[in-house]
Parts: sequence; C-alpha cells; structure tokens
Amino acid sequence: MSLQLDWSNEQNKVEIPDNWIEKLTELLQLAGAAEGMTDGDVALTFIDDEGIHALNLEYRGIDRPTDVLSFAMQDDGVDELNIIFEVENEDEVDPISGMLGDIIISVERAVAQSEEYGHSLEREIAFLFVHGFLHLIGYDHQDDASEAVMTEKQEAVLQKAGLTR
Repeated sequence: MSLQLDWSNEQNKVEIPDNWIEKLTELLQLAGAAEGMTDGDVALTFIDDEGIHALNLEYRGIDRPTDVLSFAMQDDGVDELNIIFEVENEDEVDPISGMLGDIIISVERAVAQSEEYGHSLEREIAFLFVHGFLHLIGYDHQDDASEAVMTEKQEAVLQKAGLTR
C-alpha cells in the first residue's frame, strides 16, 4: 500500500485543476516520507466559507470560517469518539484502519490569504494541505516551539515540491 489521496470538491467558487491534485498527491508523498509514513488514506474536501463556518461551529464551537480543518481518524485523544467496527467474517477488512483522516480547505479563505501573502493560490492550497496533514499525524501549534516545528516541516515539504513564496 502507499499514501493515497481521495478528494472531492463541494464548492463552486474556484475550479480545481487536475495539476493541483497531482501536486497535492506529490506533497502527500513528500510529507509522508519526511515522517517515515508509507501507508494510509487522506480524504481532502474543498469547501466554501459557509460550509467551513458550519463545521467550525459544530465541531470546534468557533463561530467563523477558518482556512483549514483536520479530523484525524487515528487520534487517541481523550475527547475523541471510539469507532467500533464489527467484523462479520474473518476476511472482512476494517474500512477505516488505514484512514489517517479528513482535511477540509476553504477555497474562499485560500484565495483571500494568497492575495494577502502575495503568492499563488496553488501555493496557498498546498500549504494548507500540508498543514492539515501534519495535524492528522499529531502535530499541533499550541505554543511557539510547536508552531516553529510545524512551520519548518511545512516549508521543507513545499520547498521539495518547488512551491516557494
């Protein structure tokens, strides 16, 4: 098996070109290799501000849109729900065992941020994707030290993929 990217587009503000998906797949492989990960599935959804606002409110209690959300499937946090999968027969495979989680990107936020930071929309979406992936595998940025670690890892992956500012 390898790292797999499954994606969907649930917004109609920006067309998502095939070459972006190819680049995001490359970024997944690069970020995974940097972390010693070779297997797993990542689901990516492109959404608008209204949709991500609703998710932010429902799951995080934050009443505003944000740029990216990550929902880790392999998280063992105390506040996480346990997912129980009952096997009917011994040949049945647990459908979520290889699922790393979901990354949801607000394309509207990405457009605004790419303009604010003065780089391409492709680079901003790539940054948000790598950021979301790092969250899926346990990284966070609750303090300056952990934020510095995440920033360094994100930039290293983007550099390898040729997505500089």
